[in-house]
Parts: sequence; C-alpha cells; structure tokens
Amino acid sequence: MSAHGTPIPMTARRSGPLTGEAHVPGDKSISHRSIILGAMTVGETTVTGLLEGEDVLDTVKAMQAFGAQIDKRGDTWHVHGVGVGGFAEPDQVIDCGNSGTGVRLIMGAMATSPIAATFTGDASLNKRPMARITDPLALFGARAYGRSGGRLPLTILGAQDPVPVNYTTPMASAQVKSAVLLAGLNAPGETVVIQKEMTRDHTERMLAGFGATLRSEMSNEGHVVTLQGQPEFKPQHIRVPRDPSSAAFPVCAALITEGSDVLVPNIGLNPTRAGLFFTLRDMGANLAFENEREEGGEPVADLRARFSPDMRGIEVPAERAASMIDEYPVLSVVAAFATGKTHMPGVHELRVKESDRIDAMARGLRACGVTVEEGEDWWSVEGRGPGGVAGGATVETFLDHRIAMSFLVLGLATNAAVTVADGGPIATSFPVFEGLMAGLGADITRVSG
Repeated sequence: MSAHGTPIPMTARRSGPLTGEAHVPGDKSISHRSIILGAMTVGETTVTGLLEGEDVLDTVKAMQAFGAQIDKRGDTWHVHGVGVGGFAEPDQVIDCGNSGTGVRLIMGAMATSPIAATFTGDASLNKRPMARITDPLALFGARAYGRSGGRLPLTILGAQDPVPVNYTTPMASAQVKSAVLLAGLNAPGETVVIQKEMTRDHTERMLAGFGATLRSEMSNEGHVVTLQGQPEFKPQHIRVPRDPSSAAFPVCAALITEGSDVLVPNIGLNPTRAGLFFTLRDMGANLAFENEREEGGEPVADLRARFSPDMRGIEVPAERAASMIDEYPVLSVVAAFATGKTHMPGVHELRVKESDRIDAMARGLRACGVTVEEGEDWWSVEGRGPGGVAGGATVETFLDHRIAMSFLVLGLATNAAVTVADGGPIATSFPVFEGLMAGLGADITRVSG
C-alpha cells in the first residue's frame, strides 16, 4: 500500500538528454517552520513559495487546530497567529500524515503551553521513534503518553509552569534541536541546546528573523545554541527558497543521463543542507552555482547540472552526513554510474527514516546489478561507470518518497527499465515530480493496472 491509498507503480526508462529549467517546490524545512512560527506570532505573517505537499498542508491543518487562522489568497499564504504561549487546546486528534518534521516540531511548539494534544500519523510515521523528542520535552515539565518506544498515537500534556532546560542531544538531529528550541520559546529564562556537531540551522535563522534573541557558538562541548524565552515575535514576509532535497533529483538525473543540461533556479544553499552538491563536485560532477545571492537570511543560487561521464567514487566525509542525510539515496544512484567505490560512513540515521533507507537502496541497487556493501552506520556502492548499470528490476519503496524518486532517477540511465512498486508517497514532498521530470524529457510513466 502507498502512504495514502492504493499503490501507484511507476516505470522509468532510459531517456534522451534532459534539458530546460526545473522549478522545484519550496523548501520543506523552511515551509514547516514558516507556518509554525507564523502561528506563534501576533499579527499577520505572509508566506510565498510554500511547498504545498501533503506534509506541509498537514502542518497547516495542525496550526489551525491550535487556533491560528491560515488561508491562501492567490500565491500567498496568510497566517494570523496567536502569539507565543497562545495556543488553544485542539478539539480533535492532530494527524501529521507522513511528516516526521511536522509532528516533532509541533510537539515542541505546544509542549510548554498548558494544553493537551493527541498526535497520530500514517503507518510509516507511527513506527518512527518519538522518545527522542518526548524525553527532552519532559525536562520542561511536559508529559507524554503513547505506545511502547514512545511511538504514535501519542498524547502530550503541556507543562503548566514550564522551566528552561539545558539539553545535550544524544544524536545529531535538527528535529530534536528544533523541538527543544520551540519549547523554550514559552519558558522563562534561557534554554540551551548542545550538539556534538552542527545540524541544519533553519530554525535558528528563522527564530532570529521573527525577533527571538539567541546565540549560536562552538565550544569544547560542541555546537551550543542559547535561546532567551518569551520573546515578542514580529510578523514576517517570508519568501521560501526552493528545496535542495527536491533539487537533488533533477540535478542527479542530469548528471547521469547522456547529453543533459538542466538549470535548477533559486535553490537554498544553506551550508547545513547543501552537502550533496559539494559531494557531487568532489566526485567530478559538472555542477555550477550561478547567480549566488542571499534571500531571507538564506544563501541561494541557480544550479546548472550537465551530464558528467567522468565522475569517480570517493570517501564521503562522515562529518558531512548531517548536511545531506536525506540525499544519500539519490547519491547512491549517482555513485552507481561513477567509476570506483563510493564509501558513505556515519549514516546510522538513515536506518530510522521513513524506511531503513540503507536497506531499501541496497536491495534495489543489487536487483539492478550494482554491488553494495553495508554495515550498521555505513554503506558503499561499487560504481559501474556511465551506461554500466543493468536495471530491469521492480523495486519496493517501503512507503518512502525518497526511495521511490531515487529509483526513478536510476531508471533514466539504466540499460533496462526500472519500476517502483509504489510511487504514491512522492506526493508527500514533491507533488509536481512527475510533471517536472517529464518537462525535462524524462521517460517516467505510471503503470496501468
């Protein structure tokens, strides 16, 4: 089954050159945060370029349930917020669909208000670990009641008298850091989050933009973020940059498909998110950053990707993992068409994403004739060079949008077609994927039953 109904099998076949402009959706991380922070602001925040995938629309519904007024007029979303600490108690269960980011950030945002809320999601989300969020929220005074392992469905009783916390995260996770910072907004005094390594910093940038006082610094303990609680948020006009995780698919497709030349405009190049693009360049990809600029506190550029037959396998730096964790599946596809081995260490987080992404990619790549080795927190792909991947398999996607899109990219350059058993979950993050890829010349079709 797909995440949202009947499976949608899709097939990708070897394609001619991919050419043109790929206008990918808005950044998912910034879209979630713009709605949540707008809902915590008194007054009207406007958002353009919002990713209108199912994940973000579920966050919109959740913020409406907590009392924010949100509507769309033309291309602009208008968010009338309730202020920090102003959430109303929802009168229904909050369904976050497939979105781990959405549910974890919303839990953090409401955990220091004296209200109760019950959260659920689809079959995939309900298997994912939530104790990593509920444990630090308990330090503020919130209580959580859920299934074993802290899994959804789960009810959070917000803290009646929240206290600020000093929390060292046990893993490098922007979602955990962000949940703690959002909870700290309605606690008096300073909330401190310490991580051994830096993770994506959209939350810190956006909190500062809305008017919060915070410091971000490196110390002997690691990366330390200190937030002053109970700020007066100021409404914002947010222009969401386009999503680097979505840009990864047309970029990687162009690199492996003979004769391709694709421009992907207005892509966020936040250094905590753009690890894939630097890794591809390390491999010898013909990938240029054009018209580099800054928008809304975030670095942005236009990416130009051309067919790159001379890419070579590399050792991907383990410290880069946090800046490209969602892109390893499609990187492994590119690695299959490089020469030599690409080794990817420090990626245990991939085992607890929407699926076990190492296992899912390894199975599918092997079925397509590629040698893959794996350990608990590493994997490696033996490249077969341009035109050297057999394909010809039908692969399982395990309700995971990135697995589905990665194998459809693979099929554009394999000798035989590649079919994914269910492309339905793609709609959660990249609802225009099929049309966008078709516009570039990709041969991707739905399999009629």
